[in-house]
Amino acid sequence: MRKLFIISILISSTFIYAQKKETDTLKTEEILVVKPYTPSIADAFKIKSNPSIEETKNIEKENVEYSIFSFPVASTFTPSKGKVKGVVRAPKERLFQNYISAGFGNYTSPLFEAYIHSGNNRYNDFGVFINHHSSEGGIDEVLLDDNFADTRIDLFYKQFDRDYNWQINAGVQRQVFNYYGLPSEVEFDEVLLNSIDEKQLYKNIYIGGKITMEDSFFQGASAEVNNFTDDYNSSEIRLVVKPKFEFPISTELINAEVLVDLISGKFKQNYTVEDDIKYSFLNLGFNPNFEVLRDNLTFNLGAKLYYSNNLEQKENNFYAYPNVTASLKIVDEVFTLVGGVTGDLIQNNYKDFANENPYVSPTLTIAQTDKQYKAFAGAKGKLASNIGYNFTVSHTSEKSKPLFIQNTILTDGTLAVDQAYQLGNSFGVVYDDVKTLGVNAGISIEASDKFTFGGIINYNNYSTTTQKEAWNLPDITATITGDYVSNSWFAGAKLFYVGATKDLVYSYGDMALDPTITENDSYLDLNLNGGYIFSERLTAFAKVNNALGTKYQPFLNYKVQTIQILAGITYKFDL
Repeated sequence: MRKLFIISILISSTFIYAQKKETDTLKTEEILVVKPYTPSIADAFKIKSNPSIEETKNIEKENVEYSIFSFPVASTFTPSKGKVKGVVRAPKERLFQNYISAGFGNYTSPLFEAYIHSGNNRYNDFGVFINHHSSEGGIDEVLLDDNFADTRIDLFYKQFDRDYNWQINAGVQRQVFNYYGLPSEVEFDEVLLNSIDEKQLYKNIYIGGKITMEDSFFQGASAEVNNFTDDYNSSEIRLVVKPKFEFPISTELINAEVLVDLISGKFKQNYTVEDDIKYSFLNLGFNPNFEVLRDNLTFNLGAKLYYSNNLEQKENNFYAYPNVTASLKIVDEVFTLVGGVTGDLIQNNYKDFANENPYVSPTLTIAQTDKQYKAFAGAKGKLASNIGYNFTVSHTSEKSKPLFIQNTILTDGTLAVDQAYQLGNSFGVVYDDVKTLGVNAGISIEASDKFTFGGIINYNNYSTTTQKEAWNLPDITATITGDYVSNSWFAGAKLFYVGATKDLVYSYGDMALDPTITENDSYLDLNLNGGYIFSERLTAFAKVNNALGTKYQPFLNYKVQTIQILAGITYKFDL
């Protein structure tokens, strides 16, 4: 009892002291830690229960006996050790820098071509290109000479510097043709034919150059002067200068091209009189373009602006054309949409007319063509990894589009004429406003690394304003090509189809009467070529033109040579 009393007093004293301590303010005191608490294993509660396992009876294994029925097999197979296969590399084809080619064919047709140059590819280069092809003619049922000749020599010098490169070009071309396309419905007197000099000679002399700059807003410029003359004292001189600039804007670029085009020419006679025909034009152009390149989209926003001065007529005009194109990849390399609207001012000239139709008379009217717009849309891509295609539909509006038309005959077959081109055997040029709906489709097939195939077809529907037809323009043209190349042989074929054309024919004395619309038939022209490679330097070749032997007429009354066969050799070398 006494112990219980003492314990109660001690507990009460401790409780009272603790309450007193809680009411004290915070004081700084030192606490001495004698030893940190370290628990021992004895402090943890242990699980003393053990799992109970039921005993199972032993199961006896069933005895299984196996037996093998074996017999000997004869085998002669002896495995061989594997060998490492190396990659066989095809030998590099040696590329020669010069060549000479010569050949000869029927209709007495020599061919010669050479390209020779020398220099250091790092610093400069100088070269010459020579080409000659002629024929003595011999077309059946032709009353006048039908021979032709085409000779061309081109020279160049290139200089390569660190920040810019420049080049100078010069050359001359001489072409001989004959006005042999007499109308078949007129019976010509032999005396008249013997008095005719049907030869026409075109000569072009040019000099020009260009410069390209590196890391500059001025990208470069080109310039060229052409002097074109003929055998009837006609002359035409033309200067064309084209500087190019490029300006960065943010992450895009604006490029611009400036044009200075000065042309002046003169014909010494008109078709019926001897009055001169003169023409002179000055064209100043500016063509800015802003191109946007994205992952699947390429977009070009541009314009073409022109100031044109007709120096002979004292007339000034301003022209503006769109130059907007876009392409959008729908499926990469498989299907791409293309479209745009473009336009341009075309400066017609005697040189281009003569190259397109060498039987024009030296009495042409030279004017400009206002190509107001060409709107087009289409698609391109691949049908397979080796089959490519393209398809385009377009609509074009042109003012003063040139059309070739047959000149009026000035004799009944017996009356003398002043010039050889006045026998209904030459062409003039008329201009008309023409709208054209065009469809173009093409396909290319790479059947193998040796054989390729391609085809193009064009359809055009012309709507004229004053002329009854779009003279000498075919509605349909098509081309099919095939090429085969092996290590020693090569061969190729081209099949051309040109649809029928129409021309306007005036009979003698019917200038004031209604002329006759004559249709020039469509035609096929098959050209073949092939050759054998004797060595890396020497190759033999052969060409067969108009292999079908058709007597078609590219222009009214102008028949072509039938089957033309030419063979020769080409030799390559280095200096």
